[in-house]
Amino acid sequence: MDVTTYLIQCLNAVQYGLLLFLVASGLTLIFGIMGIINLAHGSFYMIGAYMAFALQPLVAQYLGGGFITTVLVCIVLAALLGYFLEWAFYSYLYTRDHLQQVLMTYGLILVFEELRSIIIDNDVHGVSAPEWLSGSIQLGDLMTYPTYRLFISAVCIIVAVFMYWLLSRTRLGMMIRAGASNREMINSLGIDINQLFRVVFALGVALAALAGAIAAPVSSVYPGMGNAVIIICFVVVVIGGIGSIKGAFIAAMLIGFVDTFGQILFPQVAGVLVYIMMATILLFKPEGLFKQG
Repeated sequence: MDVTTYLIQCLNAVQYGLLLFLVASGLTLIFGIMGIINLAHGSFYMIGAYMAFALQPLVAQYLGGGFITTVLVCIVLAALLGYFLEWAFYSYLYTRDHLQQVLMTYGLILVFEELRSIIIDNDVHGVSAPEWLSGSIQLGDLMTYPTYRLFISAVCIIVAVFMYWLLSRTRLGMMIRAGASNREMINSLGIDINQLFRVVFALGVALAALAGAIAAPVSSVYPGMGNAVIIICFVVVVIGGIGSIKGAFIAAMLIGFVDTFGQILFPQVAGVLVYIMMATILLFKPEGLFKQG
């Protein structure tokens, strides 16, 4: 492997890891802080991608905007959807056991898939990236790297910094962390924990939808695209430490490099390398790399 090829694979690993973090950060908020095993989180990733596909022509026609405006609209609609779902369904799961959580969230996967089939269709669709991001940068004499993939990495880094600032430097973040540790104490201080968790859930859904929307031009939009994502996202959450945003970031980057270079160096066993890494880490750190926070 020459230097240029190695650099391209490093960029691919970083981009994949950052995108994975974007989805998993929402899951670690919902799973780690709210205590809900949300199997439907991958569906929110799919919803974001399909919204980007369906809304792009409408945004161009009625708002005069392009892909970036479409992504912003997707984020707002996804947050509203998350807020409604928490109020209508998830708020009843906090005191239920994990089996009931799994059954209800799996039921939501079936509902979302059926609605997707009825509203859109079962075909594979493409989403156009903005023209100003359609070029490539030169790497070496023969190879280039798509500018849009660098854009994805930049968006994910911005979101990661925002999440760190939100949870560690703001009053909302302080309430979220306190609510995760002791819900009764937060209620006794006059803070509406139900409303707080509704906001957290809406944020988690918006993050997953954002990941789906910006990934759509690269991965296309297809039925069941969220099902594969949810498995690897739970791996990220478990490796990083349940409820830890910092842990989710480091775990996602580790998975990005192990998966990318595993497919090149060890293609015969590439599919299990990530799970071997997870088992090894949990052997020495059963709670994951970091504790909640």
